[in-house]
Amino acid sequence: MEQFNAGWLSLLPPCITIILALRTKEIVSSLFIGVLSGALIYCVGIGNTPYPLKTIEVAFQLIVSKVDFNVIVFGSLLGALIYLVAATGGANAYAQWATRRIKSKRSALLATTGLGLVMFIDDYFNCLSVGTVMQPVTDKFRVSRAKLAYIIDTTAAPVCILAPLSSWAVGVGSNIRTTGAFESDFGAFVATIPWNFYAILSLLVVVLVSWGGFDIGPMLREEEQAEASGVTSGEGAEASNGTPSTAVQGRIIDMLLPIGSLILFAVLALLYTGGYWGDDPARHSLGVAFGNCDAGRALVLASFGSLAVAFLLFVPRGVLTLGEFMNGAMEGIKTMLPCVIVLVLAWAMGGLCRELLQTPQYIAEMIGTGGSMTFALPVVFFGLAGFLSFSTGTSWGTFGILIPIAVPLVQALEPSLVLVSLSAVLAGSVFGDHSSPISDTTILSSANAGCPLIEHVSTQMPYATVAFVGSGAGYLVAGITGGQLIPSFAAGLLVTIGCLVALRGRRRAIIGRSLLQSRAS
Repeated sequence: MEQFNAGWLSLLPPCITIILALRTKEIVSSLFIGVLSGALIYCVGIGNTPYPLKTIEVAFQLIVSKVDFNVIVFGSLLGALIYLVAATGGANAYAQWATRRIKSKRSALLATTGLGLVMFIDDYFNCLSVGTVMQPVTDKFRVSRAKLAYIIDTTAAPVCILAPLSSWAVGVGSNIRTTGAFESDFGAFVATIPWNFYAILSLLVVVLVSWGGFDIGPMLREEEQAEASGVTSGEGAEASNGTPSTAVQGRIIDMLLPIGSLILFAVLALLYTGGYWGDDPARHSLGVAFGNCDAGRALVLASFGSLAVAFLLFVPRGVLTLGEFMNGAMEGIKTMLPCVIVLVLAWAMGGLCRELLQTPQYIAEMIGTGGSMTFALPVVFFGLAGFLSFSTGTSWGTFGILIPIAVPLVQALEPSLVLVSLSAVLAGSVFGDHSSPISDTTILSSANAGCPLIEHVSTQMPYATVAFVGSGAGYLVAGITGGQLIPSFAAGLLVTIGCLVALRGRRRAIIGRSLLQSRAS
């Protein structure tokens, strides 16, 4: 389909989607209406008639063209694995084992955060595995599903963007390579790590939340409800994650072996698709192989391999019959259907904005005419990447559009800020990936934690905003100081902690006034 520069109208579809999602708390219809509105703008703009018929045709052509079957197959197979592990009672056995060793709510939260930090290979893999392993433990200590979803989401994209041996390194590196500004795209990616303020500060915030109980905004309400009633989600634990309730006293190995094999197979498959055992000697190293891997294909292979392990573990021992195993796998795949629908519509929305309506180009043109205050370039690109990524729900698409624009522009205007501005683009893109209700990792995190999507977005947003504001302060200081790391990061750190403490104190003051008024009455 041909492209159409829709100007400011290109901002309407994501705005309509986000407003409807926040108002109606129903994401599927909001996304679909947003895609239809964008298709209508496109059809009117290029002169397609009759408009109603062509609008529907364009919308479904876009949906079909943007489907990533590797992600869908991986999610479906993982849903089957999760269901089967739950059906055997392995999750219950693991929860009992873990709770004998994890003695407090704080320990459960820190263990969840630590596991998320270890799963740095791919954000999808992180989102779809941490919740599976830690959900029984966090439920035991009455951690709300909203907080579990927040920890999963915050240790997904922000961790992957800081890990050189991740699927993200190749995505970022390929865009850096197109600029020709760096001798090594991998070296440039590594150099951006200490400057990626949003990812670092987000991880700092999630550690503070896990260790110090910094519950603010809607998250405090969810935690108080979970602590008082023991209901960790508004929809109930079992209903929200689609796994079966079972009284079977399974064994720990029934959970740990399938999940452990998934992790092992994922690492091996990423190396395999990256050519580690191939004919090219240049790829016979971990860094190069991870940098050239096909994460989607690798995760499909890993999930299939873990299902094969589960079959050999459950069926020959008589834990499940062949019929029960196959029926359980089908039920698990069904539980992922709502997530798959939302992902497909989110991909369509991203493609609509990026390719058909030229939203990124319109925003880039506005920035390109924005004056000569070069010290503001890092914070401007940070804000632009954050807005674009939040609106389209994709960080990788934002990388592809803004990196080729930002690096040459800053190189021409203020060469000392090239690395800072590149890092600011990456950081802003991760903010959108982390917080947008139409981001795939946001959707996967909420689904795997058993938390309604809008509840996850509303409870996570205050923490994401705190890290975003702190990062913006850091990039502003970086521009003023000409790219000095220590004062820039110190400024971002102080603003982030200050905002978090202030919000926590304000919430306590409101609670205190409410208690005084109730006693007076």
